[in-house]
Amino acid sequence: MNDVDPASAVRLWHESAPGAVVLDGFHALKHALRFGADVRLALTSDKESVLALAAELADDLTGTLRRSVVEVPDSALRLLVPKVHPTRVLALAVRRGRPDNLAELAAVPRRSPVVVLDNPRNLGNVGAVVRLAAGFGASGVVTTGDLDPWHPNAVRAGAGLHFATAVERLSLDAFPPGPLYALDPEGDDIRSMAIPDDALLAFGSERHGLSAELRERADTLLALPMRPQVSSYNLATSVGMALFHWGGPDEAPSGGPN
Repeated sequence: MNDVDPASAVRLWHESAPGAVVLDGFHALKHALRFGADVRLALTSDKESVLALAAELADDLTGTLRRSVVEVPDSALRLLVPKVHPTRVLALAVRRGRPDNLAELAAVPRRSPVVVLDNPRNLGNVGAVVRLAAGFGASGVVTTGDLDPWHPNAVRAGAGLHFATAVERLSLDAFPPGPLYALDPEGDDIRSMAIPDDALLAFGSERHGLSAELRERADTLLALPMRPQVSSYNLATSVGMALFHWGGPDEAPSGGPN
C-alpha cells in the first residue's frame, strides 16, 4: 500500500469502513496482525515512529508494517476519527467470521474455559475482559444482551485482541457445551473449588449481577473472596481472579507488557 497517496488512502478508508473493525493505535494493529486479522488499510501520520515502536516492541512485524502502513498528514487522520490515538496509528480490519467463532466455541474437548458476560453494560469492561481472556488463553468470550462485543469502544479497550479468541454475542439457549460456573456472592468460595477446562465461567452485569435466568441454569455458584463491607469488584478484575484460579496458559509467561 506504500504507493497509495494520502487522498486515495482517505477515500479507501471511507469505502472500507462500513462493517469493518477499527483498530485504534499501534498495539491494536500489532495484536490484530499477530493473530491473523485481515487488515485492509493501515494509516499513520508518523511512519518513522511506527517503525521505531515495532523495532522496540514487535520486531516480528517490522517488515509487514514497513510494507503496509501508509503515511498521511495528521489532518487526514483527524478527519477519520474523533480523537487520534497517541501512537498516530489507525487501521481497518475484517471482523472475525461468526461461523468460525461459533465452531471454535463449540469444539470439544476444550482446553480452557469460555468466559460469559451476562448482559454487560460497559463496553470498556467488555474489551478489558477480551484482553484478559486472550492473555489467559481462554477459548472465547460470550456476551448476552444487546451490546455488540465488537463495538469500536470494546475493540479499543481490547487492544486488538478480539482477533486472538472467539468473541460472540449469544442467547442463553445457544451457549457452547460445558458445565456452567457462575460467579455470585452466595456461591461457594472459589478457593475451595477446581474449575474444569471445559467450564463456562459466567459473570453478571456491573450493576445488576447475574440474571435470574442464568443463575437458575448454573450448575455451580462460585464466590470470590472479599473483605466485609466491600460491595463488589470491577468486572474485569473478577474475570482475572477467576481465570487465575483456573490456571492460566500452559506456556511460561513472558512477563512483558507488549
